[in-house]
Order: sequence, then structure tokens, then C-alpha cells
Amino acid sequence: RKHRRCAMESSCPLIKNILILDGDGKRIAVKYNAPEYATTSSQFAFEKSVFTKTQRTNARGEAEIIMFDNVITVFKFVSDLHFYITGSQDENELILVTVLQALFDAISLLLRNQVEKKTVLENLDLVLLSLDEIVDGGVILETEANVIASRVTMRGADSDVPLSEQTFSQALASAKEQLARSLLK
Repeated sequence: RKHRRCAMESSCPLIKNILILDGDGKRIAVKYNAPEYATTSSQFAFEKSVFTKTQRTNARGEAEIIMFDNVITVFKFVSDLHFYITGSQDENELILVTVLQALFDAISLLLRNQVEKKTVLENLDLVLLSLDEIVDGGVILETEANVIASRVTMRGADSDVPLSEQTFSQALASAKEQLARSLLK
């Protein structure tokens, strides 16, 4: 319900897709939030289209922005990986760039600056959890790379994080710890 309410408000920025493709345009990790990409075939068609459209650009240092098929796409190439964030045509490009930078920075932190296809595939669980920590149902949850990396690795689970911001496993670990403390008294 929360996401639908947010989607109806024009002031709430929404992310359509997050894509991480390899140097050949093949899928490494993706997260689709837009209904027009509900089928696998539409997802692969979009991935091929966006890769073909952007592969000849020089997005190695800074993020680039393009618009095609009524979708704003911000992207960045690092090593043999291509990172993409997409939003609707009326979305704020700066917000999309912020999400792209948060994704890249969080993955860089988690992989100790070894952002390349082999390392990403070896740590795909951390990458997928990063996607989940950044966006849920198109709604941006977090753009601070340190916070994202901490949540993914569950560092700080023992600290006094409000219950509403804890993951289930963090809440369970916290409950176990409190129970153990009360039994030892």
C-alpha cells in the first residue's frame, strides 16, 4: 500500500530498473520495478536495447544520461561492468544519478574496490542485497553507501537500531541477545 500511495504522488521519485550488465550486455544482476517489464522477454529486450544504445559512449569516469523509449537512463561503466538506473521521462536526473552513485559506491565498499565481473559474480549475494537495500518497489530507500554496506553485511545489528529499521534477521538476533541477557541475570 505504501508504494502505491507514493507512486500516485508526483513528488516521490521512483526507480523503474536497476541493471548491472557485463561488457557483452549480458545480465549480471537486475531489479525491475516497472510493470512494462513484467515478462522475462521484455526485460531481455530492454537490456539489449539499452546496452546497444550506450555501448559506444564513454561513461568510464562520470555518469552519462540518455533518454530513449520515454525512459531516462543514467549509466556508468567500470572495468567490464555496465551500471544502469532508469526512471520515467519526468523523473529528476540528479536523483537517478545519486542512486547510481550509491549503488556503485556500496558495491565498491563491499568488494573492497575490486568492482569487476568476476568479483561481482563471486559476491552476487552482497550485490543483490545492495539492490534490495537501495530500492523497494521502485521507492528509493537509501542512498548513503556506508549505510547500505552496513545493512548488507549486518554490521551494527547489535547496536540500538530502531526495530522498524531492522531486518528480520537483525531483529531476531537482537531478541536472542536480550533473552540471553535476561536469563543470565
